[in-house]
Amino acid sequence: MSRNPGYKPIRDYGLIGNCRSAALVGTDGSIDWCCFPRFDSPSIFAAILDQEKGGYFYLAPQAVHTSTQRYIDATNVLETTFTTGTGSSILTDAMPLYDSRGGEAAELHQIIRVVRCLEGAMDFEVCCQPRPNYARSGTTLEVRGQALLWREGATEISLVSPASLRSGDGQACGLLHVEAGEEAAFVLSYRDPTTREPQDTLTPSQRVRATETFWRQRSAELNYQGPWREAVLRSYLALHLLSYLPTGGIVAAPTTSLPEELGGVRNWDYRYTWLRDAAFTIEALLSLGHEDDAHSFFAWLARICDQVCYGPREDFQIMYRVDGEMHLEEEVLVHLEGYQGSRPVRIGNGAYNQTQLDIYGELLTAAHHMALGGTALTDGQWGVMRTLANLAASRWKLAGQGIWEVRGGPYHFVYPKVMCWSALTTAATLAEDLGRSVPESEGWRRTAETIRASVLDRGWSPSKGAFKQHYDTEAMDASNLLIPLTGFLPFDDPRVVSTVDRIRRELGHGPFLRRYLTEETSDGLAGSEGAFTLCSFWLVRVLARMGRADEARQLFEELLNYSNHVGLFSEMVDPTTGQFLGNFPQAFTHIGLILAARELGMDPTP
Repeated sequence: MSRNPGYKPIRDYGLIGNCRSAALVGTDGSIDWCCFPRFDSPSIFAAILDQEKGGYFYLAPQAVHTSTQRYIDATNVLETTFTTGTGSSILTDAMPLYDSRGGEAAELHQIIRVVRCLEGAMDFEVCCQPRPNYARSGTTLEVRGQALLWREGATEISLVSPASLRSGDGQACGLLHVEAGEEAAFVLSYRDPTTREPQDTLTPSQRVRATETFWRQRSAELNYQGPWREAVLRSYLALHLLSYLPTGGIVAAPTTSLPEELGGVRNWDYRYTWLRDAAFTIEALLSLGHEDDAHSFFAWLARICDQVCYGPREDFQIMYRVDGEMHLEEEVLVHLEGYQGSRPVRIGNGAYNQTQLDIYGELLTAAHHMALGGTALTDGQWGVMRTLANLAASRWKLAGQGIWEVRGGPYHFVYPKVMCWSALTTAATLAEDLGRSVPESEGWRRTAETIRASVLDRGWSPSKGAFKQHYDTEAMDASNLLIPLTGFLPFDDPRVVSTVDRIRRELGHGPFLRRYLTEETSDGLAGSEGAFTLCSFWLVRVLARMGRADEARQLFEELLNYSNHVGLFSEMVDPTTGQFLGNFPQAFTHIGLILAARELGMDPTP
């Protein structure tokens, strides 16, 4: 007995999580991706990357059926409703989380799957096939009554099942019969030497209900009451699914190697925290009134900054693990075929040590957002901000890989230069706002003007009438939509207006924008990629601030149609077919949605 083979569309998944790890649950009842105990730990289920070898936990009616999937209102608890010719049932999936202060319950590394028959009767097919360590390691399987135990080294995966399951070849399969009014719970647990033994007396169903309560309490704190509250709330809840509670770090996505082009090589590991996202994340959280979440993420950033500014390293990495660990060496898993044959499958991310000059501006902007929100920066934090500004002043002339981390170049990208300008002007403004006497402040402003002159001279294309991707090209880049959002130029500046229009003409396809045209940029990779959904939300913000509110609103509402059935967005979309591409769901896209919705509720300020 085994589940039906074949890769599902990426959009056919919902996500559950416990603010430590997460799992993808398909509309067919199969969990095809899960890493324990952290987002960046090796997978135990990876069928989304190899349907034969990866491992899965399948639970669905044996008979021909239809299914629908939704989140229980204002929660991250997932319900899949199955209907057959003999009845209907609901499968509820959750990862227990009901102690926000990190007590015992918050340390449960479990997936709970509860089947409840609504009417008639139904036979469910059950098949659990853990494949730990990215399916690189074998397991031993023991049967202990209704409990099964898989072991791989010091790792243990247990399944308490209400059905009798037959074991063999590393998997356990069987049938579960339920009738109207009956309920049955499966509990999958993970344990290794780094995890604590759970001390919890609640039943599985009570844990699910407590988890619902936890998420509803978080949702009730949301201060956004605009016309797109449901989409904003879902994006806010998605960000929480991608946050790591012990440190406050937020991963870019919970997955690795979902392709930017089907069958292509642009497959990356996004289970890390990017410094690039800092300012946008802090701004989004503060805009929703969630100062505690913003403080947690800023505290994570501050710890990273301390490592660099008061440690042996001379500069920042562009990304870190959720615990601040620096080692992200890239490795190819040659034994996995990749999603729909998209190789290579990568773990780690070789871009971690690239030169990305925009991070100074983004970190200082994050600090400025915190200060404007009433946070008092400590002397140590101010020292870090001062160091960031000095790094921007000394390094702005360097070439780098840019915000998109191209594996070609390096080049003198325009947007990173603008962000070095932003770093210096923000640092000088921050010093004034905080009443701090800083000898370098005037030098920062002079250097900022030098950078400004360089960008206006070498970053402008007279033939295109637009800011270009980097100094030695005529290609367009969607990151230049952010130029007015930094304050580098006003929104009504003719150069901004013409750049926005040129980007839309050259990179646009319906409501979507590509980051750049791969045939025009030597990014070191073969093939192409989809449209980057976040860029369209940037465009919404810019259009709104330019006074083109009706156009911005129409674009925003069209983009909302490209979320999946539970309101989640992927990294990229095929602009022709609407097919989801890239890692899923992506935090950056949901941050962009939140900020765009807030922007549409504000008065334009050209």
